[in-house]
Amino acid sequence: MSETAPEEYPVTYSAIGLAIVALGGMQLMATLDGTVANLALAKLQNDLGLSDAGRNWVLTSYALAFGGLMLLGGRLGDAFGRKRMFVGGVALFTLSSLLCGLAVNEGTLVTARALQGIGAAAAVPAGFALVATTFAPGRARNQAVAIFAAMTGVGSVTGLILGGALTQFSWRWIFIINVPIGFVIVALAVVALRETAPHRLTLDVQGAVLATLGCTAIVFGLSEGPELGWVSGWVIGALILGLLLLLGFLFVERTANNPLLPFELFHNPNRVATFVSIFFAGAVMFCAAVYVALFFQDILHFSPLRAGLAFIPFAIGLGVGSAVASKLVLAVQPRWLVIFGAVVMAAGLLYGSTLDGTATYLSNLMSPLACIGFGVGVAVVPLPLCAVAGIGQKEIGPLTAITQVAQTIGGPLALAVIGVMATSRTLSEGGTNGAAVQDMTAQQLAALSDGYTFALVGCAACAVIAGLAALFIRFTPDDVAEAQALQEAVQAADARVPPHVP
Repeated sequence: MSETAPEEYPVTYSAIGLAIVALGGMQLMATLDGTVANLALAKLQNDLGLSDAGRNWVLTSYALAFGGLMLLGGRLGDAFGRKRMFVGGVALFTLSSLLCGLAVNEGTLVTARALQGIGAAAAVPAGFALVATTFAPGRARNQAVAIFAAMTGVGSVTGLILGGALTQFSWRWIFIINVPIGFVIVALAVVALRETAPHRLTLDVQGAVLATLGCTAIVFGLSEGPELGWVSGWVIGALILGLLLLLGFLFVERTANNPLLPFELFHNPNRVATFVSIFFAGAVMFCAAVYVALFFQDILHFSPLRAGLAFIPFAIGLGVGSAVASKLVLAVQPRWLVIFGAVVMAAGLLYGSTLDGTATYLSNLMSPLACIGFGVGVAVVPLPLCAVAGIGQKEIGPLTAITQVAQTIGGPLALAVIGVMATSRTLSEGGTNGAAVQDMTAQQLAALSDGYTFALVGCAACAVIAGLAALFIRFTPDDVAEAQALQEAVQAADARVPPHVP
């Protein structure tokens, strides 16, 4: 097996260089922006006078656009050139980051966050594909893939800490900091990356738009229900519209020439159970981080920086759990790892739901955070491998992309439901919706605390559903080993396909 590409299609023989800085930098920024706003939510809500639903839209607008359009973004890169899509996506992400930092109200901020998600949906799939065609197979490509993948893990955890540190100065800095970084990435990409040849493809734009708008309408209906009332025409209309749009999406996918979601990939019930588990495991991470961060700041009166640092045990637990699962996944039935991780997550979350304003970090919070992180780490390692177990080489790309979408889209959809639980609980206990914490009475603060901790019950329910779905995953350690080998073979094959130089 040759590790050299033809000379007319040059590749990079070292992972260290401008190309990986550009590609890894965008992956880091996109992942950071999925979590960096969590520690700024309390200040955002106070400064802009957001309702609880508006506060959640700061997160969900980004995640819905990113997850809903990610599959289309990958196809656009194939159709029009991956470098072109990468540079365009980074430029849009950078511009929208500036708009986020300059936002003056809920509408401008949520719109700018959605634009950020669109930019990330264009850039991230193109960036991942460029890793396969920019670096020579063998050591250089393996190192580049490892660096690119590491940016996802680093960004998820670092976003919480960095968000807290920047919010100490102003919540606007969590967005404005992207602007100079984005300019550098665009400049490096123009210089260091090579364009790939465009391919004529039938683009399923209808499917992507219907799915994204359908999810958005349902999230809107659920989020605004407690505030507008469940019999409000806006709420009922949004929920009905969302369901109709999703039904339209399913119809389009069945008739499209090149569907984003090929239904034949879901004929295996093991894979369906895997995607359900991935969806709800992603929801746990997304939603728990939101309400734990709010509890730290609004109830325990942590500064944003202190709240960010308080997540370090979670990061440590996540790393340890991932390391343990990586060792066991080839020896233990993957479903048992997922179920064990789900049980650990649920136990930590249910304990957290019993806390109130008298809790202390060292006595009541540090250990549960580490426990939840460990459970997440154990559960999420086997699931992507199960998603691609028992398939052919041509199917691994679409399934890997669908896995990323399921993990990304689970968070905002679950947050809409859990947000309803939290807000309804707060209001039923005599609390208020959207008022500044410093203006609340003791009773209203207690009600707010009860709402935040009740949200953790919803997170625990998501963990339980992920574990129950895993019961129906019948893939064996041998299947997982074959999936790993197939992934490596596909990566090596991709690396041997050199980029076309215009």
